[in-house]
Amino acid sequence: MHHPLWLNLGQHWKWIALRGLAAVLFGVLALAWPGLVLTVLIAIFGAYALVDGIFSLIGAWRMRHEGEPLWPLLVVGLLGVLAGLVALFWPQITALGLLMLIAIWAIAIGALQIIAALRVRQLLVNEWWLGLSGALSLLFGLLLLVFPGAGALAMIWLIGVYALVFGVLLILLAWRLRGTARLHA
Repeated sequence: MHHPLWLNLGQHWKWIALRGLAAVLFGVLALAWPGLVLTVLIAIFGAYALVDGIFSLIGAWRMRHEGEPLWPLLVVGLLGVLAGLVALFWPQITALGLLMLIAIWAIAIGALQIIAALRVRQLLVNEWWLGLSGALSLLFGLLLLVFPGAGALAMIWLIGVYALVFGVLLILLAWRLRGTARLHA
């Protein structure tokens, strides 16, 4: 039996899919042009984080009436908007500053997605896409903090691969949610 929160979340699968598509697009751009000037990479990251944050806030706003606290989604949205605005309006940030900004953002989002996955897991057996994407974000952020001196090109490749995998996991979660919503429509 499916919990009403999971069914309602399934009705909003498109917002999760859009977050995934934005991550995939960012990953492809980072991998296709690894020699990008740092300012351009910062602008691309800023735009991605801002779009991801806005989609998260929209999703939280649309699900607010469904009775379940959506604070993890709200915090993810606010952090994304904040990280995006910092990157866009402070483009002279250094490579190390960008690395720390991305690391902190990824750790916070990863932790919040793991919390959300634990709540969803109690409602639906065998659902692990959200937890896996959260664990990936958390691991990615920790790696960036532990190895900050990894070179700009390696950082771009790591960021690109992370964004691609994270985006694909969100798209798979959205696909799963879409299927759940259709079963109970």
